[in-house]
Amino acid sequence: MRYRFTFLAGLAVGFVVGARAGRERYEQIKKLARKAADSPAMQQAAGAAQAQAASLARSAKDKVAQRLPRITEKAKSKVGGTLHDRIPGMRTRDANGHSTADGTYTGAPGTPGTPGTPGGGN
Repeated sequence: MRYRFTFLAGLAVGFVVGARAGRERYEQIKKLARKAADSPAMQQAAGAAQAQAASLARSAKDKVAQRLPRITEKAKSKVGGTLHDRIPGMRTRDANGHSTADGTYTGAPGTPGTPGTPGGGN
């Protein structure tokens, strides 16, 4: 309750101060923020941060790709069948997101096993 009151008090103070500053101060802050964002130092820092984030995302993707087969095999061995076979009343969905009556998955169009596609089922 104390944190909620503190937050609301801060919100009220911010609103009053912002309203008193008016449109001129808002425009001044906006101009300063744009100038800072356009500065070469900020551009360089943003580029470095973007490169670092891309590198971290790539390494995370590689780690997941390496571990995923082991994780799925462990899950399959523990469950013993497909998940919808183990949970009563659970239904699967077709490629369009519609629930299938018999609990089968038809797959996305163009994937093997999908009726009506080359190499598909039925």
